[in-house]
Amino acid sequence: MFENNQNRTELSSLGEFGLIEHLSKAIELKNPESLKGIGDDAAVTDTGGKKLLVTTDMLVEGVHFDLMYHPLKHLGYKSIMVNLSDIYAMNAEPKQVVVAIALSNRFSLEAIEELYAGMLMACKQYHVDLVGGDTTSSNSGLIISITAMGTAHADDIVYRNGAKENDLICVTGDLGAAYMGLQLLRREKQVFLENPTVQPEFEGNDYLLERQLKPEARKDMIELLKKHAVKPTAMIDISDGLASEIMHICKQSEKGCMLYESKLPIDQKTFDLAREFHLDPTVCALNGGEDYELLFTISQTDYEKLRSEADISIIGHITAKEEGCYLLDKSDHKTALKAQGWDALKTF
Repeated sequence: MFENNQNRTELSSLGEFGLIEHLSKAIELKNPESLKGIGDDAAVTDTGGKKLLVTTDMLVEGVHFDLMYHPLKHLGYKSIMVNLSDIYAMNAEPKQVVVAIALSNRFSLEAIEELYAGMLMACKQYHVDLVGGDTTSSNSGLIISITAMGTAHADDIVYRNGAKENDLICVTGDLGAAYMGLQLLRREKQVFLENPTVQPEFEGNDYLLERQLKPEARKDMIELLKKHAVKPTAMIDISDGLASEIMHICKQSEKGCMLYESKLPIDQKTFDLAREFHLDPTVCALNGGEDYELLFTISQTDYEKLRSEADISIIGHITAKEEGCYLLDKSDHKTALKAQGWDALKTF
């Protein structure tokens, strides 16, 4: 019946975030305990003491991962990590996760034990409890849906909508490594399919592969910010790409931004492999995605507290909304930012 609808709108024409925005227009929060709904890294609810934060992410085989090169143990670890990253992006502490999986009969008990071993390893590493979930069958590969819950005092929570004009834009770690790790895995998969006797060429690229297959949430950076008594004015984790994420902050905060290409943190291995693949390292950093670094804004008064931290880069500043979102390249040319990062529905 849906296929015969002459007014059919393709989901790919909206994209993931367009669909979320469209559907959320009809959603109205009724309960006073619901403090923040759709539109941030996690929902926020009032439980009478600390605030409870809740986030959900789904990973689908063939869309988010390829089991030909993604070991199940690593996949389990990563599936937990992407959810914890959302909680940390709200300046909160993750406490529990629930795990739902759908799987076909091609998976053995031993395979699922391997998947859960990775999940439990992540939970142990980050002091999080796996407290429940669901399992069901699937006719279309492995599906993993995880909900993470965390807590924070109301005054500690950081939303996306608090950026102010002249705030400094900061990012942790480096960008584009996970994307280049993915390109390497895809290349070697294709080589193997064409000639199974050829051994994969991964030598010297362990860092890039780890960033793609077994990323870490930046709990350490949240602890560092608290150590320096710095509360960001806005924050988000980088799952879909730097350009996409800073535009989320700007949209929610009703501001613009200026990023500086010369300030983008790109690891030398990322730079070298991008060149080998005839890719622009800057584009990889802006749009690659899956870095799971933290992107945040701070008041200029907090600059001195963080200036000596090697793992935090100041990459730009917030501007007035009417000035738009731009990148100033190394030739001093301004280019409008475009959210070209990961968008599941654009692959339809």
